[in-house]
Amino acid sequence: MSFNIADMFEHAVDLMPDRVAVICGDRQVTYSQLEERSNRLAHHLAAHGVGEGSHVGLYLRNSIEAMETMLAAYKLRSVAINVNYRYTASELRYIVDNADLVALVHESGYADTVAEVLPDTPRLRHRVVVDDGVTEPATDGGTVRYEEALAASSPERAFPSRTSDDLYILYTGGTTGAPKGVMWRHEDIWRVLGGGIDFYTGEAVRDEWQQARQGAEGEGSTWFTIPPLIHGAAQWPALSALFSGGTLVLTPQFDPHEVWQLVERHAVNIAVITGDAMARPLIEALSEGGYDASSLVAIGSGAALFSPSVKRQCLEALPHVVISDSIGSSETGFGGMSVAARDDSSDRGPRVQAGAETVVLDENDRPVRPGSGVVGRLARGGHLPLGYYKDPEKSAAMFVESEGKRYAIPGDWATVEEDGSITLLGRGNRCVNTGGEKVFPEEVEAALKSHADVFDAVVVGVPDERFGQRVAAVVELRPGRRLDFDGVSAHVRRELAGYKVPRSVWVADRIVRSPSGKPDYRWAERFTSEHAAVAHG
Repeated sequence: MSFNIADMFEHAVDLMPDRVAVICGDRQVTYSQLEERSNRLAHHLAAHGVGEGSHVGLYLRNSIEAMETMLAAYKLRSVAINVNYRYTASELRYIVDNADLVALVHESGYADTVAEVLPDTPRLRHRVVVDDGVTEPATDGGTVRYEEALAASSPERAFPSRTSDDLYILYTGGTTGAPKGVMWRHEDIWRVLGGGIDFYTGEAVRDEWQQARQGAEGEGSTWFTIPPLIHGAAQWPALSALFSGGTLVLTPQFDPHEVWQLVERHAVNIAVITGDAMARPLIEALSEGGYDASSLVAIGSGAALFSPSVKRQCLEALPHVVISDSIGSSETGFGGMSVAARDDSSDRGPRVQAGAETVVLDENDRPVRPGSGVVGRLARGGHLPLGYYKDPEKSAAMFVESEGKRYAIPGDWATVEEDGSITLLGRGNRCVNTGGEKVFPEEVEAALKSHADVFDAVVVGVPDERFGQRVAAVVELRPGRRLDFDGVSAHVRRELAGYKVPRSVWVADRIVRSPSGKPDYRWAERFTSEHAAVAHG
């Protein structure tokens, strides 16, 4: 029995060949068509030296071709490497080199950036270019057009047998440092993110056909994975939908009005978002456009802050929809989940019911006692990653042993409530140390965004002669609003302790975030150093 990404997709193909698999724009493909096209791309890549253990870059926005590229790589027992499509040439050069890419599938609009890095990346010997409809796909000796590659290759499923031990790598976003490739066995990552363990019951799936078989017994749900597929928070809902015979809706870029148009057109049942960065504009667009969202059953958020104030807005606008918030990371997978309620407090970070293998460890690597108030490191046992690609030192630091059990620690700080639920406070490497007090940016950001004038916010630490650092905020105001520093400060002070209130505030036209919605803290730090604050406390 093999718990392998490609195998589980093929099981769905075998049981539901004529069901619609993916919709993007004006195109859609059935499971059998997606299978055939993925096979063709896999055979093309194999003819150009891609095989077991080879690394293939995915430099694409959300599209049918992006799904085909991932599946093609796993069919060959090679590894799909996620490449952020917003990267500059220097960032792309780093990924191509660090990940040891031998092939790259990219949109034609990124051709100039790719050409700029080729002289410094000799291992990258083959490129397949997807026509983005805007930029003419240029080809040279090492590049072939995507559709031409498929047309000239076999549609047959003729590949070596695969195993549960095949390698999956997910590169972290790199918003706080250089991206790192987190390595997983296929079975382990499927267990923690792909449905291999039931998120609600904690029960393990024992049969590799189970998801496909259950999907074939019903009509299948329509999933809309809105974040970019270059992030795990989108990849795994998308793959899970395909394992279970769902129909996956994709859009190349996030536009809140277009999202609701697609929800209405395709009768979407399940939408996947990343926190406030998507939820807030979506709710405002819904109120402006009057779209029919009656098909929606659930909205799931993960990988970014989803503040209680924004959850309440979602509940008020969509009272028939179950809204959930999950925590996790590239290093741990699923860590816990909560279902939003109108009385959620707005003064803390996400509060979730912990997954079966999730704990909080204190400074001595012992589990934190519920209700003790101790702040510790979030940790997960059970199915764990192998480590970071080509970084044994950081790999060793990723794991700890507690009471004879091994855990992965992604760097998140948390505390355990009286009822055993976990409140996530934020990343330790973003913690602001002000006069010896630790302030986690996420909880201050949530408080700021619950103010009526503030649309978005990012919190960082800036140098302070007396306290070492002081809490600072870069805010994006709602249209037509002006910063009322005293009013905002008083609002945050009602939610949080006084030392957590921002002492300096900058106003930006737009908060910069990653495509997945995560705040770009390096951008915020540059912004505070290059511009004058508009207010000080």
